Amino acid sequence: MPDLAQASAAPRPRDILLIFLRLGFTCFGGPIAHLGYFRAEFVERRRWLTETAYADLIAVAQFLPGPASSQVGFAIGLLRGGLRGALAAWAGFTLPSAVLLLAFAYGAPHIADTRAGAAALHGLKLAAVAIVAQAVLGMARTLCPDRARASIATLALMIALARPGAASQIGIIELGVFSGLVFCRAPLPATPDTLAIKLPRRTGLICIALFVLLLALAFLPTRNGAVALFDALYRAGALVFGGGHVVLPLLRTAVVTPGWIAESAFLSGYGAAQAVPGPLFTFAAYLGAAASVGPGGVAGAAIALVAIFLPGLLALLGVLPFWHALRARPSTQAAMRGVNAAVVGLLAAALYNPVWTSAVGTRADVAVAATGFVLLVAWRAPPLLVVTLAALAGILLD
Repeated sequence: MPDLAQASAAPRPRDILLIFLRLGFTCFGGPIAHLGYFRAEFVERRRWLTETAYADLIAVAQFLPGPASSQVGFAIGLLRGGLRGALAAWAGFTLPSAVLLLAFAYGAPHIADTRAGAAALHGLKLAAVAIVAQAVLGMARTLCPDRARASIATLALMIALARPGAASQIGIIELGVFSGLVFCRAPLPATPDTLAIKLPRRTGLICIALFVLLLALAFLPTRNGAVALFDALYRAGALVFGGGHVVLPLLRTAVVTPGWIAESAFLSGYGAAQAVPGPLFTFAAYLGAAASVGPGGVAGAAIALVAIFLPGLLALLGVLPFWHALRARPSTQAAMRGVNAAVVGLLAAALYNPVWTSAVGTRADVAVAATGFVLLVAWRAPPLLVVTLAALAGILLD
């Protein structure tokens, strides 16, 4: 039974931190699974918010760029403990996986120096093939259920393959907005506004202005050092719709294209990110620590983490005061349907290049990747198991 006293008492930021720290250590399986953990913890057990309010929070997160599960956790912390509670929730959910990936960044070069270690890292790349393929399939089923959205995704795939790069990705997102407005309109059911988070409109406008300003500065000619690293990761975080694996092509453009991280190291880190709990965006900690630009190490990881999460959190704080009006607009929902379909195409293009082309070279590689895919899709195996088996397969087949 839920603890009614606990549900009514306002928790301290420290309590919120400890609750989300536990979730950060135990939430495996990606953003959809994370939202399931949150629902069990905060709707069923603690009764911090109602079922309909929780559904509204998820709708806000899906409407915005950034990692959906982290944004929902941040909003729950905001609801129960104000801004300090929101920051405590974000820190608790983010730190466990960020620290693990930072440790991997320090250990990966030494692992790669050994034959078994290099083979295991190759297995991680094959695990990434299976995991991204599962993500493409799952997102396509959910976000492209009709001919219009399937066609938008296919067009986005073709453009991304023909013209890779950051400018093309931005154009594809813009195409998704336009196509959604034209082809994805549908009547919306009238539902009451149950979201209890109330923020002043002034706060929302300041956050939106800061989001736009930082994004504009991030597109200025590339600078050196920590600023360049911050700009690149901020751009990636600001342009990701759908969260999770969708960030892969944007991060690759941000750090591999300029030569800050080798393609093989990027994919090894991405594979390792599947083996840790918490949000996939903490992959940025590995990238910031390993990148040749910026301070590297712990400082680089901290800069990268703040940069990739900041736009999504600013967007959330900016939209919450206006959400009641926005959610009722058919044009808003139509645009987001188009954007979501376009990002499916972007992720499908990333599945081919760089994930497949950089990892699969032999028949044995195809077999390992296909086995991982079947385990994930048909057997519902946890990603941690698939990553572990792929790493072992890499060693055995070497």
